[in-house]
Amino acid sequence: MTPQPIPSWRTILLSGFLGGLLAYVLFVAYQPIEAEPRVPSVRGDLNPSEQSTIELFRRISPSVVFITTRQQQIDFFGRGVGEVDAGTGSGFVWDDNGHIVTNYHVIQGASSAIVAFSDEQAYPADLVGIAPEHDIAVLRIRPRGSITPIPVGTSHDLQVGQNVYAIGNPFGLDHTLTTGIVSALGRTIRAVTGQPIENVIQTDAAINPGNSGGPLLDSAGRLIGMNTAIFSPSGTSAGIGFCRPRRYDQPGGPPVDQVRNGRTGCPRGHYER
Repeated sequence: MTPQPIPSWRTILLSGFLGGLLAYVLFVAYQPIEAEPRVPSVRGDLNPSEQSTIELFRRISPSVVFITTRQQQIDFFGRGVGEVDAGTGSGFVWDDNGHIVTNYHVIQGASSAIVAFSDEQAYPADLVGIAPEHDIAVLRIRPRGSITPIPVGTSHDLQVGQNVYAIGNPFGLDHTLTTGIVSALGRTIRAVTGQPIENVIQTDAAINPGNSGGPLLDSAGRLIGMNTAIFSPSGTSAGIGFCRPRRYDQPGGPPVDQVRNGRTGCPRGHYER
């Protein structure tokens, strides 16, 4: 066996120097770099269009409500009857007396409903009247304080291209604002009864499940329609939403007062049991 040569002191010193140099380079290379904080750039005032939209939402959102429905369910083990959550939707305050307008299909099949406001106040709601062929229902709450009825406008003078705003509770996300335009007028959809609802407003403002029953507003914040249906292969917004026109409370449509007074549909307080 051939003996291995013993490294000279010069080789050992050089190896140590190179090893130390490599360690120093790696140490320096992996030291965190302290980045200087970014300073936000200064922006000017919001443009008039933004300011108008913000003011519209602040003014109208207290008049928009979040509706949660419940259904009776039999407990086969306990042989009792209880209630379970059934669905959600939107609505709006019609008058100072606590009447809430929504779509009939929002409360269809429900045994009770809860109406919640943007300030998180919630109230049980009586069912006052329905018009299934027009997809309208009127509820009533007994608020502890004052409530703000939604300003009403007209729909007979709408024009394709004008701005519109939808406030509602898509997928349970309460008081969501979406914007768009009137995409078309004079559309026809079908109510849950199969009967046609005519002169419907088409909009590209995002309308999703949970928006039903909420208001469609013009740029003045006036009620011009009620968000009712969407056309979508996926079941979510595809930019084609349909809104029951404001004229449902004018000649040619069932007056809300008539539904409210129980002269159309079911009498006061009769949810499905």
